[in-house]
Amino acid sequence: MIELKNLSARYGRVGVLREVNLHVEPGEVVALLGANGAGKSTLLHSIVGVHRAVTGQVTLDGDDVTGLNASERTRRGISLVPAGRQIFAELTVEQNLQVGLHGTRLDAGEQAKRFDQVLALFPILRDFASRPAGLLSGGQQQMLAIARALVRQPAYLLLDEPSMGLAPQIVEQILGVLSTLTETGVGVLLAEQNAGAALGVSQRGVIVENGVVVRSDTAEMLLNDPEVSNHYLGVEQEAVEVADRAVLPTRIFDPIS
Repeated sequence: MIELKNLSARYGRVGVLREVNLHVEPGEVVALLGANGAGKSTLLHSIVGVHRAVTGQVTLDGDDVTGLNASERTRRGISLVPAGRQIFAELTVEQNLQVGLHGTRLDAGEQAKRFDQVLALFPILRDFASRPAGLLSGGQQQMLAIARALVRQPAYLLLDEPSMGLAPQIVEQILGVLSTLTETGVGVLLAEQNAGAALGVSQRGVIVENGVVVRSDTAEMLLNDPEVSNHYLGVEQEAVEVADRAVLPTRIFDPIS
């Protein structure tokens, strides 16, 4: 289990996360919801070690990993698919997958086996294995970004706005892969502004406002809550996400204790 205990983070003197408590169990999808700038990306970066928390603790299956760098946390089984995909456009699909295995020291046979496993999730990528990633469509690039993370066979997968800028049918296809992953025991933390799509594939949802967790409940309860629907499910997703900001929307919930 990934667990955050009273995690706080900041950029300079500006607080972005404030005493966040959250957990993700093996084999479940947890939707991380909030408006643009609510702190979702910073939270994911703090879990994987890209951004260091100021206070609090991150534990992985009971072990304190707060002091470990991002490379070590990745080796321990946490993989992040960042917002904006961040694939290597000039490299081929296969070369991008090889980048995902950097530092694993797997032999050629095991590498090929892992490539086959992730390409089975996204068959279209197999057809384009020799194509430069920059020539793929937006949806195919997002598939590649996820496949690159999965090739390491992580225990926990963090996804930052995977639906951003994609057509609904592509979003459905990409998020549909998550149910396959959870059947193998992978835990998923899915940060999304597209709350309806995220809750539709999740068991639980956590709402973040102003860097604070203000609501945590089952996906079913959140989907059927009129207040959540009015503030999250009825708002169109923005085409482009900007970095988490300190000036944020007014809270619509009281923070949970």
